[in-house]
Amino acid sequence: MVKNLKKLRKDNKVSQQKLADEIGVSQQSINKYENHNIEPDIDTLIKISNFFNTSVDYLIGNTEINRVIENVYEYDLNDEEKNLIENYRKLLTEQKNAIYSVIKNFNKK
Repeated sequence: MVKNLKKLRKDNKVSQQKLADEIGVSQQSINKYENHNIEPDIDTLIKISNFFNTSVDYLIGNTEINRVIENVYEYDLNDEEKNLIENYRKLLTEQKNAIYSVIKNFNKK
């Protein structure tokens, strides 16, 4: 059973049939993945994770992080820098782009 598949599908208001059509499997396969301890192959897991913009680790219940996990770099941050990053991550994409533009303009000088 793919632990978080049903939750992702329900949260995104996607039917089993819609997901099946998008990733190239049958609706019955999606039902089995969600309810009957049947596991998809790795290619199908990747297609599902790409469809929901999440990670395979989240799908199978290996992490609680419900987003694509990108490369992370270690930095020694002070409290102010840590708070800036935490608040930045809460922004919408358009807001992040605006912040990036401001930083880019300051760095030109």
